[in-house]
Parts: sequence; structure tokens; C-alpha cells
Amino acid sequence: MKILIVDDHTLVRQGLKQLLIDELERAEIAEAANASEAIDLVSRKKWDIMVLDINMPGRSGFEVLQEVKQRQPRLPALVLTAYPEDQLAVRALEAGAAGFVTKQSANEELVLALKKVLAGGSYISATLAEKIAGRMRQGLEAAPLESLSPREFEVMTKLATGRSLKEIAEELSLSVKTVSTFRSRVLEKLGLQNNVELAHYAAERGLIGRLPA
Repeated sequence: MKILIVDDHTLVRQGLKQLLIDELERAEIAEAANASEAIDLVSRKKWDIMVLDINMPGRSGFEVLQEVKQRQPRLPALVLTAYPEDQLAVRALEAGAAGFVTKQSANEELVLALKKVLAGGSYISATLAEKIAGRMRQGLEAAPLESLSPREFEVMTKLATGRSLKEIAEELSLSVKTVSTFRSRVLEKLGLQNNVELAHYAAERGLIGRLPA
């Protein structure tokens, strides 16, 4: 079994690798710390599953997922992220992920999700499945946050943590003008006026740490 772990945090990769070694016999595990390393490994070798973080510096996990699907359409991806599942899971599944688990989940849930995806299935938590079903029964529209494109979502979270347009442009290899355009779209879609409102919006939904009152 060949497993590719994509996460920019060394400790997360090492902890996950040890967990998988303990739970899965004869697993071959490789690590990628960013999008470029992940794409390179996918280009050179076949994998049974990719465990992918969404929030990484440079190109986001969504972009990795999109390119991986072009190179290895059959490669299942299990998203493992610090973001709350009700804010990001649906977006990840729509982007082609086979499962979604938060980093706050117990090890048992992660292993369960991994095995289910490896068996050809999909995985979201029972709690999230209930929330989605409830929203469908009530005929509720998707949350405004789900209307953001992957890049808009990424810019939004960076703005919410106080980064300037110039800093974001450098991190994402974009022009300041392009980042400014993304910012305008985000504010319009979320019905917000400025970066302060954006920061509180993100904090209330668990996308960044809580802000002082």
C-alpha cells in the first residue's frame, strides 16, 4: 500500500506517518511539504491514497487536488485539515476529495476514514452528514462561504489573519491587483464591508483564532 502525505507541518506529517505505520501493515509512506513536492511525487509514481492538507503556503491544497486529478484521476484523496468540517467539507468533496477529516478528530476516526476511502468509498463524519441532510430537508441554500472559489477562500483566510495585499500577493505568486480583485469579490459574496468585518466573520466560524472582544 502506497500512501502520500501532503502537509506543510513536519510534526503533523511525522505523527500521521507513525499512526499509519502502526495501523496498516506493509504501508509505504512518502511525504510532501508543499504543492510542488506533491505534484512531483504524483507525476513519478502511482499511489493508493493521498492524505492532503488544504491550507498550505503557496499553492493551496485545492489546487493540488485539481492537478492531481488530472495526472492520476483514480487517486483518492482524503482531506485532513484544521478547518471546521461544516465550513469546508462540502467544498472539498465538490473539488474531488473522497473524504474529509479534521485534525481535531480522534486517531480512530482518521484510520476509519482512511480505510473507507481505500476501499473505494467516501467519508464524512456522521455529524456533518446530519447537518447536510437537515439543510436539504429544510430547503436551505448553501452558506455564503461555500460560494467562494478555492482561491477566494484562500485569500479570505489570509486577509482575516491580518496579512496585507502585498504579503498575500507574494505568498501566492500573484499581483497585488489580482489579490485586490479577489478581496472585492469575497467582501461582496459574504456581504461584508471591510477587513475588520471579514476577520470577525472568519473567527466566528472557526477559520482563524478567536479575536478579542
